[in-house]
Amino acid sequence: MVAATGHADTSVGHGELIKAVDRALTTHGRALLTGPAGAGRTEVVRAVAAAAEKRRETVLCLAPEAADQWIPEASAAALLASVPCGALEQLSGPQRTAIALLRREADAPRAGRDHIALRLAVVEVLRTLAARQPVLLVLDNAQWLDAESTDLLRFALRLTPPRVRVLVAECVQGGVPVGEPLCGPGVLAIRVPPLGADEVAELLLQHGLPARLAGRIHQASGGNPRLALALGHSLAEAAEARDSSAHHADTLPVSGQAREVARRLLAAAPAPARRTLLLAALATRPTISLLRRAGRPDAETELAEAERAALVRVGEDGTVEFTAGALPTALAADAGWPERAAGHAALAAAVDDPVQAVRHRALAVDTPDQWLATEITEAAAACRRRGQRALAAELGLLAAERTPSWLAGEELARLVTAAEDAGWAGRADLARRATRAVLARDASPADRVRARLAVIDAAGQQALGALDETFAHAMDEAAGDPSLQAAVQLRIAWKHNLSDGDPVRSRDAAARAGALAALGGDQVAEAMALTVRARMGRILGDPGAEAILAEALALPAPEVPLGMRNAPQYLAVRHALFDDGLDDARRQLMVLLPAVQRTGSAEDVFEVLRSLTEVELRSGRCEAASAHARRALDLTIDAGLSPGPAWYVAAMAEAMGGSFARAEGYARRGIQASQEEHDQVFLSRSLHALGLVELATGEAAKAVATLRRVAELEAAQQVVDPSILRWHGELAEALIAADAPDEAARLLASVRTVAVGLGRTGVVAALDRARGLCLSAQGDADAAVHLLETTAQRFDALQLPLERGRTLLALARVERRRRRRAPARAALRAAAEVFDRAGATPWTELAGEPAPGEIAGAQLPAAATLTDAETRLALLVSQGASNQEAAAKLFLSVKTVEARLTRIYQKLDVRSRAQLVTALRTR
Repeated sequence: MVAATGHADTSVGHGELIKAVDRALTTHGRALLTGPAGAGRTEVVRAVAAAAEKRRETVLCLAPEAADQWIPEASAAALLASVPCGALEQLSGPQRTAIALLRREADAPRAGRDHIALRLAVVEVLRTLAARQPVLLVLDNAQWLDAESTDLLRFALRLTPPRVRVLVAECVQGGVPVGEPLCGPGVLAIRVPPLGADEVAELLLQHGLPARLAGRIHQASGGNPRLALALGHSLAEAAEARDSSAHHADTLPVSGQAREVARRLLAAAPAPARRTLLLAALATRPTISLLRRAGRPDAETELAEAERAALVRVGEDGTVEFTAGALPTALAADAGWPERAAGHAALAAAVDDPVQAVRHRALAVDTPDQWLATEITEAAAACRRRGQRALAAELGLLAAERTPSWLAGEELARLVTAAEDAGWAGRADLARRATRAVLARDASPADRVRARLAVIDAAGQQALGALDETFAHAMDEAAGDPSLQAAVQLRIAWKHNLSDGDPVRSRDAAARAGALAALGGDQVAEAMALTVRARMGRILGDPGAEAILAEALALPAPEVPLGMRNAPQYLAVRHALFDDGLDDARRQLMVLLPAVQRTGSAEDVFEVLRSLTEVELRSGRCEAASAHARRALDLTIDAGLSPGPAWYVAAMAEAMGGSFARAEGYARRGIQASQEEHDQVFLSRSLHALGLVELATGEAAKAVATLRRVAELEAAQQVVDPSILRWHGELAEALIAADAPDEAARLLASVRTVAVGLGRTGVVAALDRARGLCLSAQGDADAAVHLLETTAQRFDALQLPLERGRTLLALARVERRRRRRAPARAALRAAAEVFDRAGATPWTELAGEPAPGEIAGAQLPAAATLTDAETRLALLVSQGASNQEAAAKLFLSVKTVEARLTRIYQKLDVRSRAQLVTALRTR
């Protein structure tokens, strides 16, 4: 037992838990902290101990190790070895002797020791310490206490005074819990909860690991911090070994440290329960009844034991779900081939789904079988019809492996089909595996191209840039076949847009793809090529983009082509959204949603949910938008998609209908993930979301810096049309708030010319809102008020309520600046009503806050006409900030602060900081 020293860092996501433990100790004097290995119990214990030390309590910490449980009284000896000598001086002779013997001879024979005296000595020591100041006794890893020490502590803690508080932390691993016997009956037990996906992302960032795979790691770890970090390190090592980054849909490597952590977690269940868990791991949809039919008659009892160890969750309908996706992988990996084969054979006879029965029969053997291979191929086709393309790819590979060597043609066809299924499903690992097998055989150029295209289709946006060699081989092998050449050129066009951020090259490649597709009679490829041209044309400000899209829509095309973003129907929805045709966009999305759900493509479903979120936000239906955003985020986590786009969607939903603080957190995570994936498109969007939050919360200088990054990215991507990402008005407003109205005016003038020329009425209205603020800053208040009033009416006519509410807020700000309080209050009330009807919670709160010049009752004199930026500086200086501190806070140079402060002094007719304070307090 050792006294705690220093301060321990709180583990991610456990702030509220630490407070709960502290409250339990304050209220009840005892608390029991439980949780599986690696859940973060020790970090919580250390944080609670550090907080007690700061309160000048005596903190005694005991943390036995696994070997200590076999040494009688080892923990008791450690306890007493750490007690200050002064606390032993008042003990009686027999008690001192008992302690001395134990401290010197902890591993000596126990015969001859006075155990009664020893127990009383421990009680007396705790009473002596508590008489001086409160005591916190922390027992971590209580499951490893030896039996004799457990008995001694149980006796002593029953007799300690209330000033001795006790925190016991334990992880039950198939043994007998000791926490409740130590603390007494009725002790408040607090379980360490798993981390959420956002907290896993934060944990990875803190340890220098990529956050873009946070969703997959959260799913695989079940929110267990130790397992999450081990998986993160395994991924980093695997990526380094391949000299590339892991694709978001690849199977996570449960090896090395990750497998060891998983094994320790699984060790919490008894051996019979682990055998049942292995069967559950091999099954696709395990249930209690399935496991009983597969030869585990006591499955219910064994699963209950596993559930107590936090390894599985058993639903009311008997469904079995592992708490961490790495657990079934580790179970299967640690089982030998005979055990796995027997498990699959048992499941093949027990499942009621013919497809799953075939899959298990295939996995129960490892020899070629012509008839079994045919059955597997038919099962893969059934999966394809169901939209289960990943399972179809897995079965296709199994069918090829079970095909006898004399049927080489059938084997090759199955491999090519499996590769294409993997491409549809975004399973880069399966696509690479199937393609390697195709290229190792005597395949035709067409088959080789189809396999290579599957690898391209399955690759994430980040990986597209590393596939130049694959593109080159595909183009060479496609020579002479216009349809195949069109397919390759189409993907080159996607690469130029998604990976390179070059819409001009993308448009030109799409034009070549369309011409080749028309030559080869492939109208589907022609329609997709026209879709790319229309999308790039919109980005580049080409007025003919709509005509190109109409041409694509007129061609016959499948209900959902490869990837929703490549469908002309979906691009028509995006254009309707850009043009503020929100009712039309919503109607089309509601048609597309069930269609993409049938295909089984998680990325397609996400695309539709993203657009629905954006449509509902612009329509002023924040609650519906937040629901779509939550579904999109949950889908991203469950399917292991790249999290950057989902975090952007969540940031926008929170910024409008939730919380500015949560919106900022999502936006920053989205920025991090997009930077890791070299995703310039969603990097711009997440930065825009962050800049919007910074502007709304009064961080004008930060907003300027953030939104300038958006401007730079958009310029690098040659984006001309301002309706696609509407950051221009926000940057202008931020510049005005940062006392740069002239720069804002130049920006507004240049963008307004483009927006008017393209007929983007909603964009023009947003620019006019910023122009109204600019006019006010330049001293033309009457013109500003008139422009803002008419702009609010235009937004009302466009049915854009949140934009109207923001315009009313701007109007209130202008009216306040010219001391027209009644109109300002009326505008604020109108804005609040608009935001309240829309469910825009943070904006409703914003409409009820005082203007910057009225913060903390600091009314500016009537003659003063300080800008918002000057007001912020004046308030900072009046609160004691030096010029250097104010410059750092406002992201300005010291010279700018000095010049601005001179103008403030002149406007307020003051000559010193003391006079400035007095002026701000006047009235």
